[in-house]
Amino acid sequence: MSATQLTRKRVLSLAWPVVLAQAATAMTGVVDTVVMGLYGDKSDLAAVAIASASFGFIYWGFGFLRMSTTGLVAQAVGAAEAAESRAVLIRALGLGAVIGLLLVVLFPPIRWAALAAFEAEAYVEDLARGYFNARIWGAPALLMTFGITGWLIGTGRTGQLLVFQIVMNVVNAGLDTWFVAGLNLGPAGIGAGTAIAEWTALLFGLFLIRGAFRNPARLREPDRLKALFAANRDIMIRTLALVFSFAWFVRSGTTQSTATVAGNEVLLQFITVSAFVLDSFAFVAEKEVGEAYGARDQQRLRRAIRITSELAIAFGAATAALFLFAGGPVIELFVRDLDARAAAITYLPYCAAVPLIGVAAWQLDGIFLGATRGEALRTAGVAAAIAYVSSDLLLRPLYGNAGIWSAFLAMYVFRAVFLGAYLPGLLNSIKARSQPPQTAS
Repeated sequence: MSATQLTRKRVLSLAWPVVLAQAATAMTGVVDTVVMGLYGDKSDLAAVAIASASFGFIYWGFGFLRMSTTGLVAQAVGAAEAAESRAVLIRALGLGAVIGLLLVVLFPPIRWAALAAFEAEAYVEDLARGYFNARIWGAPALLMTFGITGWLIGTGRTGQLLVFQIVMNVVNAGLDTWFVAGLNLGPAGIGAGTAIAEWTALLFGLFLIRGAFRNPARLREPDRLKALFAANRDIMIRTLALVFSFAWFVRSGTTQSTATVAGNEVLLQFITVSAFVLDSFAFVAEKEVGEAYGARDQQRLRRAIRITSELAIAFGAATAALFLFAGGPVIELFVRDLDARAAAITYLPYCAAVPLIGVAAWQLDGIFLGATRGEALRTAGVAAAIAYVSSDLLLRPLYGNAGIWSAFLAMYVFRAVFLGAYLPGLLNSIKARSQPPQTAS
């Protein structure tokens, strides 16, 4: 058992900076949408929706750089291996830089494949291409910041994480407004502003973690590298399945109308905010579960799961109520196009249900990421994506956008059910790890 028992007060003290930091992260996409809503039309909004979803698929697919870093760092902290926690960070930074440079080199076919996946009008596709051409240059910076974010969470430095995200968001908001409202660059200006903000955030993040570069453990230990790549592989497959589901949701909207795509994009920003707010408790669960797993302490693990989940459920209910009752006025204030506004308000109740229905899926993700149980995350993620797409194909022809949203809500249930089936095995495994080795008689 750890010297200090986890309490609700401790969880809140760790979570509130993450809530604000993740809300600031979400605001990157929200600002993009708001600026286009105020200074563009539904074609601009649709272009940003398509391009953002495409970059979400590209970047979130490498979200393992953040996720595996948090789990492995927390486990190293729990096992009292401070030098190894620093080595995990350096490995993540190097891997992020390499992957980011490869994305820049391979950009032309990536852009072609991403745009081909959406059945958008030619003019909307041209606008989205401008966003692509500008945003891709931030790839190495953003992927390296994933490692920084993971290390800050895994070591409990959530206050620094908040400052880090605020810096990125302030730069992004200022540049987006200048490039679009001032220079009239449209979606291309949104992409450029975000890319510059990503490089600014990287430089600031490296300053924050400068002490982590002192005396790390050996970076090329075969067992450590094997564990890193195994965790990254499985978490990457899981994340790609999840991002594919979100991209499928956007694509399903394109089968209806441009106004539907734009309205759904507005509502996705609400969901992004709720996901990042509730993910704050999942992030705390990652840290606490990872430390308990590294320390081989099952009682501490169970307490971390219970306390973080109680608070996540409460915040999920509050967020759902907030969206339901305050979402309409917010949409009317920030979305100028009448067709897009009407579509968003019509389907707002579906959006408001996501924080409450999805809380179990978010918490289970945090638990299994903290323990770096990549195989369970991978299998459950792929199964949930298949079940979701099947539901969408069944419901969309019958109910249109209502069917699209119903299948989307079911996706969160699928994620929770499939991953929850692995929870008893996780608890039993740490119990087995806690038992002393048998001596030969």
